[in-house]
Amino acid sequence: MRRVVVTGLGVVSPLGCGTELAWSRLLAGRSGVRSMPRWPGWPTSARLPIVAGAVLGPDVDPQGGFDPDAAASARDRRKMDRFVQFALVAADEAIRAAGVLDRGQTDPARIATVVGSSLGGLESIANAVRPGEDQEPSRLSPFALPTFLGSMGASWISIRHGFKGPIGAPQGAFAAGLQALGDGARLIRADEADVAICGASEACLHPLVFGAFGAARALATGCELHPEAVSRPFDAKRAGFVLAEGAAMLVLEALDHAMARGAQPLAELVGYGTSADAHHITAAPADGEGAQRAMRLALAQARVTPAVVGYLNAHATSTPMGDACELRAIHAVFGDARVAVGATKSSTGHLLGAAGALEAAFTVLALRDQHLPPTLNLVEPDAAAAGIDLLRAARPVEGLTHAMTNSFGFGGVNASAIFRSIGTD
Repeated sequence: MRRVVVTGLGVVSPLGCGTELAWSRLLAGRSGVRSMPRWPGWPTSARLPIVAGAVLGPDVDPQGGFDPDAAASARDRRKMDRFVQFALVAADEAIRAAGVLDRGQTDPARIATVVGSSLGGLESIANAVRPGEDQEPSRLSPFALPTFLGSMGASWISIRHGFKGPIGAPQGAFAAGLQALGDGARLIRADEADVAICGASEACLHPLVFGAFGAARALATGCELHPEAVSRPFDAKRAGFVLAEGAAMLVLEALDHAMARGAQPLAELVGYGTSADAHHITAAPADGEGAQRAMRLALAQARVTPAVVGYLNAHATSTPMGDACELRAIHAVFGDARVAVGATKSSTGHLLGAAGALEAAFTVLALRDQHLPPTLNLVEPDAAAAGIDLLRAARPVEGLTHAMTNSFGFGGVNASAIFRSIGTD
């Protein structure tokens, strides 16, 4: 099979827009979680937080704010949901970094676009339904339906850049971003594409989403005064996750194709595994059996033992049940192997379908720079983590060759990926 490498990254996140900026803020221990103003009519008595990992504008974050004009013209933005705008900006950065737009080097028909999303154009749906209650259907925009579709992130990127290869849009709940990487890698290994623009995007900070997760008792509450301390994966006092938005894109490329055009790979994607719990709509089995299988499948494809993996960027949403299941799965798979385990959601919050793509990007950067990011707010580690090397502070490392990242989601979907540093035999 063809070897698959990463040649470009693009990030739109609560830590800022731009890969290097977000990465530097992550290593510095910055948090992208903050309090938000309540929506009109939102009950002050509701035990629901208005705390989120929001993508800020340039007026609040001049260095790393999201500028909609950089995504598309005002005319085109009327035809797309906010999650598509995030996807376009992240993809533009990744494509520029990879340098795959030279038509003399890359056939557009051999460039795939695989972009996932969990909720897609939910905000557009909600905004369309509300006036529809009082207005005639004819008042809706003729572009209303296309703004709803979760596949539009991939479609707009393909249209903007003229990529005519395979197109895909996995919607595997909160594992969609990592599934996009796995799907893209398969296309390259099957020789159906030379390059795949892969990732995910989510724009989910909407009252409906807060209300639904609040009803499920999944969100942390009582946290407006100290929002940066709320996302606390693996901590004994964790009480729920923090909703966040953003996008991340990775350019995957066949190694032979990258070498032929003189590209400098950042890392190699050597292993991928995905599985189903077949257990429950929202809860994983207590032993994390499905997560175990995904990790073992990734190890088998990478042809390495657990002892070779030096860093694991865990799914770790900061929910009591979810983190406990993942800790048991890590114990079962890694045993006595001293893998360093961290959770970058402590800095960003949970980007739902885009979480796996952003965490994959951070995992690639950890390999590139030989530097592991911190897990914020880890004060009192869960007793179930005994024997696991949990990262609290950022840690420089030497000789890190392999790193894993996990993504799990509602419906029992699991995905794991393993990256290898460049130059590792």
